[in-house]
Amino acid sequence: MPHVITEPCVGTKNTNCLGTCPVDAIHPKTDDANFRDVDQLFIDPQQCTDCSACVDACPVGAIFRDVDVPVEWQSYIQKNRDYYG
Repeated sequence: MPHVITEPCVGTKNTNCLGTCPVDAIHPKTDDANFRDVDQLFIDPQQCTDCSACVDACPVGAIFRDVDVPVEWQSYIQKNRDYYG
């Protein structure tokens, strides 16, 4: 899992990162049926190419490489995995 979206995205769901991902790995999209049902965005670990384009696009600093996720937000690694089953 190259990148993970963490706690600062919760409740914010800023979509600046969506358009920067060259492989469309960030979900849900604003027009997805479950967009309003989730509290944050997620990065598909199977699609992510580790390009880091989303990191700079995130205005709340919520996106990290999986190995760089701060200790207090480590649970978001599993939360991201769980979203994609």
